[in-house]
Amino acid sequence: MKTISIGDKKIGDGENAYVIAELSGNHGGSLEKCIRLLHAACDTGADAIKLQAYRPDTITLKSDKDDFLIAKDNAWAAYNNLFELYEQAHTPWEWFPTLFEEAGKRGVELFGSVFDETSVDELEKYPCKAYKIASPEIVDMGLIQKVAKTGKPVIVSTGLAYIEDIENAVKWLRDAGCDEIVLLKCTSAYPTPPDEVHLKTIKDLEEKFGCYAGLSDHTTGIGVSVGAVALGAKVIEKHVMLDDEEETVDSFFSLSPEEFKQMITEIRCVEKAVGRVFYELSAAAEKNRSGRRSLYVSAKVGKGEKFTEDNIKSVRPSYGLAPRYKPEIIGKKARVDLDIGDRLSWDVIE
Repeated sequence: MKTISIGDKKIGDGENAYVIAELSGNHGGSLEKCIRLLHAACDTGADAIKLQAYRPDTITLKSDKDDFLIAKDNAWAAYNNLFELYEQAHTPWEWFPTLFEEAGKRGVELFGSVFDETSVDELEKYPCKAYKIASPEIVDMGLIQKVAKTGKPVIVSTGLAYIEDIENAVKWLRDAGCDEIVLLKCTSAYPTPPDEVHLKTIKDLEEKFGCYAGLSDHTTGIGVSVGAVALGAKVIEKHVMLDDEEETVDSFFSLSPEEFKQMITEIRCVEKAVGRVFYELSAAAEKNRSGRRSLYVSAKVGKGEKFTEDNIKSVRPSYGLAPRYKPEIIGKKARVDLDIGDRLSWDVIE
């Protein structure tokens, strides 16, 4: 698969994992807070910042009918119905010029999840260099085809998708001319229990669909995202919030900027650690090679005296003969007088 470029960063084999900080509704309805959140996300070292482009009336209907009510056991039950939730959580489109300007100042890509065709039209007004299809929209053929026709890379979450839904989405994208596709393993549970993540699926997504794959992570903490990179994830998406103790719509499963920064640090560490198939001693390990065992004299041995189990021993360090020669040496005679701690070498053995 060819490398995918989003701005000056690349997604592909041999590249660092592309880390996306999702702002979602963690701005709490305040532009000032959203700007601070964007800058805090930039400070973590994230490769890109992502917003969600929708209006309440483009994503649902303003209705109190049962179909639109939020179940009592749902994490967002306090918002009563879908319209109220999205009214609180959405990022007003009037903010977009400011947010793109601020991202431009920081030299970090800002792009969006799109939820209907009008949100694509809106983001096309700005330097939005990629698009995200959220899990619930994976069945929306019209939206997916419209995004494909922008000619930009498309990232697709699979949290509410059956395998045939993924097949359809990839086909729709390719048929519409998009061949820069990233599939994200995702579990649409908030927060996600770790045993419902199934990171092994990431590699299978790549093999089945011929696309780069990664993880949209809704677990708490950083361990699952770091583990995903160790297993080959090319993209990591995680929600970020300001560390101001103010409750926002997604704060209960989001990372603080400090936690997000720590996640990226650990991701970069594990990328180095994964390395390649390597059976030699590393440069650092070579310095400790003397710690291996070798054969030394463990009791005084006079010239002409035989070597026995009682006067030679395999010990650290490694400057004597290798322990594998011990059976061959037992019974042979010393060529010179030897003291405790003398190395065994062939020139002291008859």
